[in-house]
Formats: sequence, C-alpha cells, structure tokens
Amino acid sequence: MGQDQTKQQIEKGLQLYQSNQTEKALQVWMKVLEKSSDLVGRFRVLGCLVTAHSEMGRYKEMLKFAVVQIDTARELEDADFLLESYLNLARSNEKLCEFHKTISYCKTCLGLPGTRAGAQLGGQVSLSMGNAFLGLSLFQKALESFEKALRYAHNNDDAMLECRVCCSLGSFYAQVKESMKIALQHGDRPLQALCLLCFADIHRSRGDLETAFPRYDSAMSIMTEIGNRLGQVQVLLGVAKCWVARKALDKLSQLKLHCLSESIYRSKGLQRELRAHVVRFHECVEETELYCGLCGESIGERNSRLQALPCSHIFHLRCLQNNGTRSCPNCRRSSMKPGFV
Repeated sequence: MGQDQTKQQIEKGLQLYQSNQTEKALQVWMKVLEKSSDLVGRFRVLGCLVTAHSEMGRYKEMLKFAVVQIDTARELEDADFLLESYLNLARSNEKLCEFHKTISYCKTCLGLPGTRAGAQLGGQVSLSMGNAFLGLSLFQKALESFEKALRYAHNNDDAMLECRVCCSLGSFYAQVKESMKIALQHGDRPLQALCLLCFADIHRSRGDLETAFPRYDSAMSIMTEIGNRLGQVQVLLGVAKCWVARKALDKLSQLKLHCLSESIYRSKGLQRELRAHVVRFHECVEETELYCGLCGESIGERNSRLQALPCSHIFHLRCLQNNGTRSCPNCRRSSMKPGFV
C-alpha cells in the first residue's frame, strides 16, 4: 500500500470513527498497519489506534500500539514524531497507574531538543505529568505541572486542554480536601499546613485571589509555628504570584512581604538580605504614614495598644496619655470619646 492509498484509508477510518462506527474504523486502520510500507502513514495510523483504545478504556492495547509507535518514530529519526510517541507512551502508563513510568516518559518529552510540536504538545505533557504526581499524592508537584499546562492552554487558545486541566484540578481539590480531613483528625500540623498551601495554590491557579490570600495566611501561621522555613518560602512564592496576577502590589501587601522576609533572613543570619528588607519595610511605613505622630515609632513593630481619634489619626495610647492634651496632636481637633484599636 502506497502513500496516497494509506492517507485515503486513514481518512476513511476517521470518518467511520467520527460516525461512531468504532469497530469498523479499527478494522480499516489495522489493515493499513498490516499492508502499508509508508512509515509516516504507519505512524499516523498508530496514533489513531492509541487514541481510539484510550477512549474505549482498552489501556493495555493502547500501550501496545504506543510501544510500536515509538519504534516507528525512531526509524523516522524525527524529533516531532518522537515527542508525540513518548507522550502517547506516558499517557498509556498513566491510564495503567504506572505513575513513575509516566513521569519518566514526560521528562523524556521535555528533554527532547526544540521541536515544532513542542508548543502544541507541551501542555499535554505537563497535564499528564500532573496527573501522575497526583496519583502519587505529590500535591505540590502536581499543581506546578497543572499550572504549566494551563499556561500552555492560555497561550495557544487551546480550550480543550484548559477543560482537561480544570477537570484534573477538580480531582486534585477533592484529594487535598480528603487529606485535610485526615490531618485534622490526627492533629497532624505539618500536613495541615501543606494542605492549606495546596488549597491556596489551587484558588490562585483558578484566579480566585481573594480566597487564596487567607489560605496562604493560615499556611504561613502553621509553617511558622512548626519552624518549616522551606514551607514559609513556598507560601511567600505563592503570595508573590498572586500579586503578579493582580499586576499591582499595594503598600500594605509590601509591608507584609518585607516583614515576613525579614524574619526568615534574620533566622538564617543573612545580614545583607536582612538589611535590604528592613530598609524597604521602613520606607513603606513612611510612605503609608504608619507611625505614631508623637513618638515617631512605626505602628505595628511592637505589640502596643493603639488609640484612634474621631479625626481618624492613630497614636500609641501611652503617648497620648503622656501628652495630656484633649485635642489631636496632628490636626488639633477635639479628641472626645476616642476609640481603641
């Protein structure tokens, strides 16, 4: 069977498959595989067989044809064909729950030299790797892979890939939720912190930043409590990505970032980085005027009781008491019935 006839038979099989005549389509493609001498045609028909058996749930058959496709790609000595065949091999192993093999084949795909198909299939590779990490309960790595896949989908306007990623994220969320229940039942604080971080990352990847920020705050509290410095860095990284997504960093957010960074660098003894964040913290304090107008100390550095006046100016309570005036030191308005904050 020559090249033209091979193409015709592949198209005939596709038409049958699309009209739900699956078994007839498989028969046509198998005949092409037996009779065609065209390597490119054989590669294409093997791809059709891999896809068809995947959708039918025949995963062992899917793997068998994926292995043959790899051999054909090697004969063709084409990087694009190799990328596609390794991806099919990864997917086949993913379906058979051979997750370590899936990750290995996905890494092979990513390690291939630049290919024309890389931009199109890179998202599929990241998705398959994310599903494998999820199967191994490596939640953080799974989410990172899903985020890469989502970026590929957005950059290439691939609605189908975006839909598949969102489906995987839904499954991911359910597994993290179950893990959180187990962590709460057993009082496992490190696992609780990890789950909260995963929840925050999921909400961030979905664009729900308002829900993500409180999760990051809770994760940071536990990470600090248990002394998990790497976890604190991961939280800071997630928060930073939220701010990048917002494309604006307000002063209060900058204050929190510099304050958290200061505590981390201080514990590590990294003096140069520590000084830089201390300087930026004080610059932000001055820019936001978060300091007492009487003593000049920044508000929030110490656990001091504050007092808000009707004019909205805030001072340290002890400073107002020592000052002895009944009007605001800044605007001179009456300070009757002050409120405590």
